[in-house]
Amino acid sequence: MSSLTTANDDCLGWAARDPSGVLSPYNFSRRAVGSDDISIKITHCGICYADVVSTRNKYGDSMYPLVPGHEIAGTVKEVGSNVHRFKVGDHVGVGTYVNSCRSCEYCNDEQEVHCVKGPVLTFNQVDADGSITKGGYSNYIVVHERYCYRIPDNYPLASAAPLLCAGSTVYTPMVHHKMNQPGKSLGVIGLGGLGHMAVKFGKAFGLNVTIFSTSLSKKEEALSVLGANRFVVSSDEEQMKALAKSLDFIIDTASGDHPFDPYMSLLKTAGVLVLVGFPSEVKFSPASLNIGMKTISGSLVGGTKVTQEMIDFCAAQKIYPNIEVIPIQYANEALERLINRDVKYRFVIDIENSLK
Repeated sequence: MSSLTTANDDCLGWAARDPSGVLSPYNFSRRAVGSDDISIKITHCGICYADVVSTRNKYGDSMYPLVPGHEIAGTVKEVGSNVHRFKVGDHVGVGTYVNSCRSCEYCNDEQEVHCVKGPVLTFNQVDADGSITKGGYSNYIVVHERYCYRIPDNYPLASAAPLLCAGSTVYTPMVHHKMNQPGKSLGVIGLGGLGHMAVKFGKAFGLNVTIFSTSLSKKEEALSVLGANRFVVSSDEEQMKALAKSLDFIIDTASGDHPFDPYMSLLKTAGVLVLVGFPSEVKFSPASLNIGMKTISGSLVGGTKVTQEMIDFCAAQKIYPNIEVIPIQYANEALERLINRDVKYRFVIDIENSLK
């Protein structure tokens, strides 16, 4: 059976029509449910900075109308004939990609985000059938089951949404670089959607966590609410010097341009700095790397295996993102607030109750 339903313009979303990025209601069609697909009623969608970048054509590749959103949580409403991992009613998530070649060494290792032919992103990309993918600012989505994640029934769907990008983006390199060793020390640069999740994972792994921020106003919450061990204003040279050669690991979530040498000096011998943000350039002295045998690495969101592992870890450890739930009608204001860093720490759209 190649299809269970026929496609029509029955999907309601919010789309940007041009580089102004302004979102407004938009009706469109999803593909018919194939034998390996599941159709998901979207209940929540997190707002990621990628939504700003794409809706405003920052990379010059936006295809309008553009429906953003790649932190998707909801319930299964229909399954294809070959689907065995999910059933109607299951809680499920979709992250930043919805397809890949499924035959290269990385796909075979469940690292589909590194597919040699490139993963098909959840929105604003051409899928295998020639259609343009449209994201989670919509009431349902049809996805091959391979790229869907089980969300435990006891984990709130609103909280699950940010795990699909922000959570996976920091958990993946932390596990890859063995930052889950109790007693080790972790520095986190930037305290936004990604940074606050890195702090939560660090504490759950038993690490001593130091937050680096340009904003002193975040100190009290960083220590009392997020449970960091130390808060450092990164522009304070004395505070920075006091931490020389004291950190095993650093997760750098900052996307604004910033110097790297001061942070490299904080790493112990063989320490690792992982960049998950996207500043316009990365510059550091070779001595910062060579002296002390240090490593600087980059990372993206995880493959399907590690992302599912991260969701299960959050459920078991009762780790929840700090979120501000909003109606879809507030999405344009939320994107502006995100640009101005005015959110603690992730907006989540209540699709189910506001998208009508």
